[in-house]
Amino acid sequence: QVQLVESGGGLVQAGGSLRLSCAASGRTFNNSTISWFRQAPGKEREFVAAIHWSGSVTHYADSVKGRFTISRDNAKNTVYLVMNSLKIEDMADYYCAAAKPYQAVDYAYVREYVYWGQGTQVTVSS
Repeated sequence: QVQLVESGGGLVQAGGSLRLSCAASGRTFNNSTISWFRQAPGKEREFVAAIHWSGSVTHYADSVKGRFTISRDNAKNTVYLVMNSLKIEDMADYYCAAAKPYQAVDYAYVREYVYWGQGTQVTVSS
């Protein structure tokens, strides 16, 4: 069974940092684009960051550019999201998602991804 499991969420003060992890099991995702999305209460799920299967290409939402960094360790079948200088508006449930292998994706769109994790909650206090 294919699974993506997020971890690393929690409570942090504004200005602080967190590192989220997305561990894949059941099959390798080394050939898939992996992305992070987030969803705040009452809002639509929005794109945060994406990383190409090679690890050499990344994309970020404008709202997180310069503060968040996405990376992957294909040997561990894991993708990371380091979040620095966290703001109140970053507070949300964070989800990782995987596209089909070798598929070019329009990375910012939910519909492009076939596997999703259950989410990890990030709470930012003032």
